[in-house]
Amino acid sequence: MTARLSIIAAVAENGVIGRDGDMPWKLSTDLKRFKAITTGKPVLMGRKTFVSIGRPLPNRLNIVVTRDPAFAADGVTVVPELDAALAAAGAAEELMVIGGGEIYRAFFDRADRLYITHVAATPEGDTLFPPIDPGIWGTVSSEAVPAGAADTAATRFVIYERRKTAV
Repeated sequence: MTARLSIIAAVAENGVIGRDGDMPWKLSTDLKRFKAITTGKPVLMGRKTFVSIGRPLPNRLNIVVTRDPAFAADGVTVVPELDAALAAAGAAEELMVIGGGEIYRAFFDRADRLYITHVAATPEGDTLFPPIDPGIWGTVSSEAVPAGAADTAATRFVIYERRKTAV
């Protein structure tokens, strides 16, 4: 069984994480952070997220959750439900949940850690991230990151861990 279940996401000030199957920003700095955190670890995503990425992420076990029994793709492990996804990760030290909205909501109450890129923007969107309750989630680290040349907004990288007892 996986030792830690973590969620990684970029979230706007208004909770938006997506619009029309894509992220409503360009954040090269965040993509580099995402790659550094997830490489070598199993990544779990919904079918729509996999389709939007368009290919398996390299150097990671790619697990796709879908209710579509006919769905198949090269280079990924396809599972029908959440517990099968956890089992597919095996004894990995950390399983990274990478989206989308339905998958984040399904695993949010089971997660131990959140890697959140808070995006200094309020875009329109159709997919929201669950609210992060400070009584449940404690901040482990927080780093302000100014917008780089290839970024459309400044960000703050924050790691949260679930509190042992709610505050």
